[in-house]
Amino acid sequence: MKIGKKLKDLRLAEGLTQEELSKKLNIKRVNYTRYETDAVRPDYETLIKLADFYDVSLDEIFDRE
Repeated sequence: MKIGKKLKDLRLAEGLTQEELSKKLNIKRVNYTRYETDAVRPDYETLIKLADFYDVSLDEIFDRE
């Protein structure tokens, strides 16, 4: 399952760079870049951080209805 595009769309909707978002979430930018390119899947803790930050459900991040 690829979630990179959804993460990128959410980030851009907030008007943030990868650097800005990674600082807000206290993760390394290089790791976040890998999430957006689907090179690496975020761990559960990071997924929860992202969902909380964007105020969306995990289902939305995974593009599930």
